[in-house]
Amino acid sequence: MKRILYLTFYFEPDLCAGSFRNSPLVKELAKQLEGKAELDVVTTLPNRYSTFQAEAPAFENRGNYNIHRIVIPAHKSGMVDQIKSFKTYYFETKKLIKDKRYDLVVASSSRLFTAYLGYTIAKKQHIPLYLDIRDIFTDTMKDVLKNPLVKAGVLPPLNVLERKIFNYASHINLISGGFKSYFAKYSKPVYTTFPNGIDAEFLNLPDSSLPVTDRKTIVYAGNIGEGQGLHKIIPFAAKKLGEQFRFLVIGDGGAKIKLAEELERLAISSVELLPPVNRKELLKIYQEADFLFIHLNDYEAFKKVLPSKVFELGAFDKPIIAGVAGYANEFIKENVPNRILFLPGDVDSMVQQLKNYQYKLERRTAFLNEFKREQVNQALAESIINYL
Repeated sequence: MKRILYLTFYFEPDLCAGSFRNSPLVKELAKQLEGKAELDVVTTLPNRYSTFQAEAPAFENRGNYNIHRIVIPAHKSGMVDQIKSFKTYYFETKKLIKDKRYDLVVASSSRLFTAYLGYTIAKKQHIPLYLDIRDIFTDTMKDVLKNPLVKAGVLPPLNVLERKIFNYASHINLISGGFKSYFAKYSKPVYTTFPNGIDAEFLNLPDSSLPVTDRKTIVYAGNIGEGQGLHKIIPFAAKKLGEQFRFLVIGDGGAKIKLAEELERLAISSVELLPPVNRKELLKIYQEADFLFIHLNDYEAFKKVLPSKVFELGAFDKPIIAGVAGYANEFIKENVPNRILFLPGDVDSMVQQLKNYQYKLERRTAFLNEFKREQVNQALAESIINYL
């Protein structure tokens, strides 16, 4: 029987886009491969947020697929912590699979390193490599790294790694159509653009009721890192909006302290910071909110991305407030009605549009029908199976 190695740093019950992407995809893949192939999923024990703990076994057998969860060091999402965590994942994975032979390696990667791990294994075993690329790491690092000396030391080796990986891959799925221009220089792989999708628990949601109070609640839930840049928008928007609006920020991440410090500096009392919650609790919070919020930092690399949060929030009938540029901005404009759309960090545009907005609820039926995660995963799994 054929065997597939599936690498993903995040998997259920972890709370993050990587987990929400890969957990249902593995189930769909296993379903389509029943009686034809077996999968070994190598991932980590839940670790996305230091403030959220979820129990999960180190090993699970689920019929024709096994899940191996590697224990990695506790971390707080900083760069050095993430390098240490990946190093553990890399070497423990190599130990785990050293005597096993595979017919295909699938790697889902946002920070390049899981893709690199997949590349080293596939190359050694002379088998195809299928990559699901969720972010362009080297492109992001150009914006994130501010010190010219650090940039000069880090970017050249990353570019070398990237060339090796992407020139070896048989197939690369790009999670955002905005990535296409960047990958044009790598002509060997076959490309697809299966995006994130709307998870089953976000389908068939009950209709919301119109707000009964004048004070509106704006909810953000997810990572609070440099990439989201919440410290550059929420404190200043809250100050200008005053007590008519309340922000509820749920999550954790490397820039949460910056957000807290900015709120304290501006003496803002209308923003509440809460730790991460599980999806069941989050659904309830979303349903009680008046507006749902997305924001990305003003980085050139982020003009190519399409946040998974767009699919999550677009499933509700609530208005969405989105501060994004580039491809994500165009995607929301074309596919997500009933939104307030502005460029990252543009406090004045956000505040002015919000003050002028006539509140309404709207079910986004066409969006729901087109971007169901189940449909996306069926097609994505079929494209993976072609390489067996």
